[in-house]
Amino acid sequence: MGHEELLARHRAVMPDWIALYYDQPIELASASGRRVTDREGRTYLDFFAGILTNAIGYDVAEISDAIRSQLDTGVLHSSTLYLIRSQVELAEKIAELSGIPDAKVFFTNSGTEANETALMLATQFRRSDQVLALRNSYHGRAFATVAITGNRGWSASSLSPVKVSFVQGGYRYRSPFKDLSDADYVKACVADLREVIETTTAGDVACMIAEPIQGVGGFSSPPDGMFGAFKEVLDEYGILFISDEVQTGWGRTGEHFWGIQAHGVTPDAMTFAKGLGNGLAIGGVVARGDLMDCITANSLSTFGGNPIATTGALATLNYLLDHDLQANAAKLGARLVDGLREIAANRPAVGDVRGKGLMIGVELVGADGAPDPAKAVAVLEGARERGLLVGKGGLYGNVIRIAPPMTLTEDEVEEALGILKDVL
Repeated sequence: MGHEELLARHRAVMPDWIALYYDQPIELASASGRRVTDREGRTYLDFFAGILTNAIGYDVAEISDAIRSQLDTGVLHSSTLYLIRSQVELAEKIAELSGIPDAKVFFTNSGTEANETALMLATQFRRSDQVLALRNSYHGRAFATVAITGNRGWSASSLSPVKVSFVQGGYRYRSPFKDLSDADYVKACVADLREVIETTTAGDVACMIAEPIQGVGGFSSPPDGMFGAFKEVLDEYGILFISDEVQTGWGRTGEHFWGIQAHGVTPDAMTFAKGLGNGLAIGGVVARGDLMDCITANSLSTFGGNPIATTGALATLNYLLDHDLQANAAKLGARLVDGLREIAANRPAVGDVRGKGLMIGVELVGADGAPDPAKAVAVLEGARERGLLVGKGGLYGNVIRIAPPMTLTEDEVEEALGILKDVL
């Protein structure tokens, strides 16, 4: 069965609001390393990795063998009503890596569910339903996470279980403060934060939640240190700070293991997902023990942290650490950014090249500097035609998102740069 027939069946039974890439969507049938092959036999270099989720790449023996060993036990599932050894071992490792004092971990099935859990913890701990979030943010597709998503294109409903106020800071390229120096930009955003607290809230805000680098928002980020300055204001009011590390965790930014570490601050909680499972469904929250334990009702998770997911995640995390993929992300990410900026130097359609490590955004603009989503679509399609898969996002849908597996090689970087130069 080819792509055309499968697409017709997809449209008959799947929701209309599920996004599909490309004028002629493709099915991925097999994969190895950093390359995927579609059902019709075409092979591509994958520079989006299932939305940053296949962080180690494809068909990694150490990870596959660990999953098979768990399958061989026959225990695919037990629920959290029973002890799960791999869950405890993974939680111990994440708690230590988090840097959060007396940390505890709760596992979920996705980043959306992780952020919902973090909001429940913060609102219960602070006895408040008020939340601060950043403009241009994305935190998930569930009821509360849609409410704290500061991007109209991903906000399915105006209804909300929390009261949200949005602040400036995450998307610098089109910010009203964009022409300021780093230091003055931070000062302006801090002043905006304080004004938002004092004018749009009752003061007793539960938390601020923020992505260190905005993912769906086009891999945009503030100057280093901004969230540290934010935290000083939040501490004055007793407001908790949650770092959404769903896309920035596990060393992908290169310079740090967690994205928030670029800001010199330890959050009260972090949420994670995506790359931890290298394709398996797993997410979670790591938080201060007193914050995590503030729930007094009975609770459990049927599927969160199940034996298969935590076994695979533990193997993924060990592989990532043993092979120092954070250093690889730093080295090859720098080459990608430099190469893309060289390409952009004489191409006015490229308004901005930004990012850290293997999280890079290329913002496409018209002659007047306005967002040009049609150009982004053309680049997305042109790259696929030449054998390269990339992502697309941004507030206006005009940003190419580049986030290959962290096992990327130098030759693959040069191959991708050649394709992108040709396309652009």
